[in-house]
Amino acid sequence: MTLGSSIITACSGSGSSTNSPSASPAASTSSLDKATFGTNWYAEAEHGGFYQAVAKGIYKEHGLDVTIKMGGPQVNGTQLLMAGAIDFFMGYGADAIKSVESGIPKVTVAAIFQKDPQALIAHPNVGVKTLSDLKGKPILVSAVAYSTFWPFLKSKYGFTSDQIHSYNFNPGPFLADKNVAQQGYITSEPYAIEKIGGFKPIVFLLADFGYQPYATTIETRKELVNKNPNLVQRFVDASIKGWYSYLENPAPGNELIKKDNPQMRDDQLAYGLSKLKEYKIITGGDAATKGIGAMTDQRWQSFFNSMVQGGVFKPNTDYKQAYTMKFADKGVQAYKA
Repeated sequence: MTLGSSIITACSGSGSSTNSPSASPAASTSSLDKATFGTNWYAEAEHGGFYQAVAKGIYKEHGLDVTIKMGGPQVNGTQLLMAGAIDFFMGYGADAIKSVESGIPKVTVAAIFQKDPQALIAHPNVGVKTLSDLKGKPILVSAVAYSTFWPFLKSKYGFTSDQIHSYNFNPGPFLADKNVAQQGYITSEPYAIEKIGGFKPIVFLLADFGYQPYATTIETRKELVNKNPNLVQRFVDASIKGWYSYLENPAPGNELIKKDNPQMRDDQLAYGLSKLKEYKIITGGDAATKGIGAMTDQRWQSFFNSMVQGGVFKPNTDYKQAYTMKFADKGVQAYKA
């Protein structure tokens, strides 16, 4: 994986960036602080809370005029962030620690996903009942997997490099061969396989098997944290409130998602949101008491140690430089009020 490249993990689409709606009478656009947020893929349910914060005017209530810029397979979010082209980026725990090793001055200020939605997907009725049963079988994975979940699978489950086959985000090769497994998000690829292939695949959420990075994080430049922590705080607070709102009634956010990504369908959005709720991707773990966006030192340390064992991180890396606890973890009621 190219350092800082977008995490390529979901279904594709196309579209243009979303701008904040017209200013409310309470706050003209000229009085708001402008901020730009870059996502890690084309607009989808996994981005819903951010779009909801735009659609419902939550960012404006926090004094912000936010523009969302979609990511994609050729978008390097870290480069855009460090160049000042965006102010915040939808990041990922493994990349945040890798950036520390590379001396890239960015920092994670909140973690929207308590569980990474990354999964391995297999055909039914081929003798695969547990994740361990995939050992030795061909598995379609992207290049990003080499520095994220694949070293974990090698270290903990004995997977080997000769199992790897290139994944191009098309279910065709998987559907054509019952002996092949593939990567995917629980919110996306299983639904596409069911629709196209006419069967329900077996899905192993890697977070339930010990792979536990934070995902869909909010990253920004350390310079911005130091110079304008108030703006960072307002963006984090508004984004988290947007997620609570989206989980309750996603319609406003979904309209903006479909505007950005016209190929995104209502049924796919509904499926994605249902899986986020079913697996408690957003509201589980420490978020249950600390609120959406919560992080803990213990969780970061545990993930770091597991990836050191997998050979991804250097043992002497100061991984605590990858995140800060200053902006989230206020408790559920603080964000829902």
